[in-house]
Amino acid sequence: MTFAVTSEFELNRVVAPRLPVATRQYDPHYVDQLNNILRLYFNQLDNIIGQLKTLSVPYGAFSSNQDQVTTANTATLMTLNTTDFANDVSISSSKITVATAGIYNLQFSAQFVNTNTAFQDVYIWLRQNGVDIPGSTGFVSIPNRHAGTDGHAIVGWNYFLSMAANDYVEIYWSVPNVAVTIQHLAASGTPTKPSTQSVVATMSFVSTPPP
Repeated sequence: MTFAVTSEFELNRVVAPRLPVATRQYDPHYVDQLNNILRLYFNQLDNIIGQLKTLSVPYGAFSSNQDQVTTANTATLMTLNTTDFANDVSISSSKITVATAGIYNLQFSAQFVNTNTAFQDVYIWLRQNGVDIPGSTGFVSIPNRHAGTDGHAIVGWNYFLSMAANDYVEIYWSVPNVAVTIQHLAASGTPTKPSTQSVVATMSFVSTPPP
């Protein structure tokens, strides 16, 4: 059996026992009493160690293998179509949904490309349950096309989020100029390099909600 670290499950609490006062002379009854108390205490510690071996926490790792475009000055959802790893965290319609309440660490990265000869800007922010999260917007510039090569940049950062059970979060982006897109790259050679996902996002459980 695997236990998830949630507000519904906590490790058993163990308090150090109060040991009996030692006798001045050897007393078999005292020794038996002391041994029984210590045996019970160590059994409780063994039980906690056994629980630690079977603990798991909610997590999810998701990505996209598609190029992504947008319309200028339009809020656009970053799409995720691949589940790489998941335990009580899932995606549906690019919504990252948690089954268990808690504080979560959301990390993401996106592979941007700019075909314009000038630097172009990108805005990125979060929505939780369909509502923009204040303070979550990031603003970056993508390098310009130069020497016949498009400008490229991987943009990413992380957020701590307080999530109730079945809450979901989405990653949105917007550009003033449609020369900026999010790009999936196929595997290439010289040297051989694996493919690049256009967007990668992970959601990791950090802690139960504060009281």
